[in-house]
Amino acid sequence: MIPRSASADSFRLIATRAMRGLADGAVSVILPSYLSAIGFSATRIGAIVFGTLIGSAALTLWIGLAANRIGRRRVLLGAALLMIATGAGFASVTAFWPLFAIAVAGTLNPSAGDVSLFLPIEQAALAETVAAREMTSVFSIYNVAGAGAGAIGALMSGLPALAARRLHLPLTLAERYAFVFYASIGALAALVYLAMTPAIEREPPANGVRPLEKSRGIVIRLSALFCLDAFGGGLAIQSLLALWLFRRFHLSLQSAGWFFFFAGLLGAASQLLSPRVAARFGRINTMAWTHIPANLCLMIAGAMTDARFAIAFLLARASMSSMDVPARQSYVMAVVPPEERAAAASVTNVPRSLASALAPLPAGALLEASPFGWPLVLGGLCKLIYDGLLLARFRAVKPEDEL
Repeated sequence: MIPRSASADSFRLIATRAMRGLADGAVSVILPSYLSAIGFSATRIGAIVFGTLIGSAALTLWIGLAANRIGRRRVLLGAALLMIATGAGFASVTAFWPLFAIAVAGTLNPSAGDVSLFLPIEQAALAETVAAREMTSVFSIYNVAGAGAGAIGALMSGLPALAARRLHLPLTLAERYAFVFYASIGALAALVYLAMTPAIEREPPANGVRPLEKSRGIVIRLSALFCLDAFGGGLAIQSLLALWLFRRFHLSLQSAGWFFFFAGLLGAASQLLSPRVAARFGRINTMAWTHIPANLCLMIAGAMTDARFAIAFLLARASMSSMDVPARQSYVMAVVPPEERAAAASVTNVPRSLASALAPLPAGALLEASPFGWPLVLGGLCKLIYDGLLLARFRAVKPEDEL
């Protein structure tokens, strides 16, 4: 349910998150299939995924720190234009190095979640559109919109194979149209951003005032922990998880689409529960205690030799692994001053992107060497360590609305 204090801009930001989720959900599943079809090895696919994450992280850091000076609406419009260019580039180029360059410079998201340039700016803008007490609720709806649309996008990933059979087209050509669809979503998002009001903006800081003058300490400590969590997640990021399913169990693209559809729905449903759990037990407890069983399921899935059991544990993981997302985003926004939210969102998300970017290269190499789910096992272990450290260091650090 949309919070009562939500403004029209809340609905616009939720709509753009859903649009991007739809595009990301489709492309993240199609990407490894398409790159494999044009002859790329698992290591090169890992390198492309690495490029998408490292490029987004570098651009996001600069944009997040400068967003208040440039204007959040202008930044979002620029990101939408870059999304259009990224889709056009992937639709028209097949050589490795040009594709790698487009991946680094563009907005392609190989994850089930949002690790793109849009995220910190939309988070900071969304926090301006509701009362503080309803922040977790609006972040929950924002993320559910993205996860639900991402599930539908994953289901749509089977359409190119179906079209190729029905229309007697090469599969690579049919899959290439997915990137045209991705570019068209960027154009629709740009139209929504044009309608945003000045209420999402914040006055730029005075000259000489650092972007994180008041909250630097806690933001840096949170960022360090989030890196560990993100590195673990990067080892099992959606595109690489799809690649593992293709190689380990010879799953078809259509079957993978159905799997990620149900996983996305479970993830979306779990995020609807996040505000209630956070209100009852606190944001940090919600983040850690829902994460621990999810990570155990990820590790067990990686060790399975039967596709049915692996998928069952992955779906169990999906039902819990995203519940921390609204609580985490809301926690960061709640423990920093309003004028520092854009910078805090950027500085906490960029290290996550950088850490995620480091993981696909070793994950791709591990998948090249063995069909065993080493990336899933190691990813779950990293995330379990993160959960323990989060509880130890931040359970006593409560925002004002939890005191």
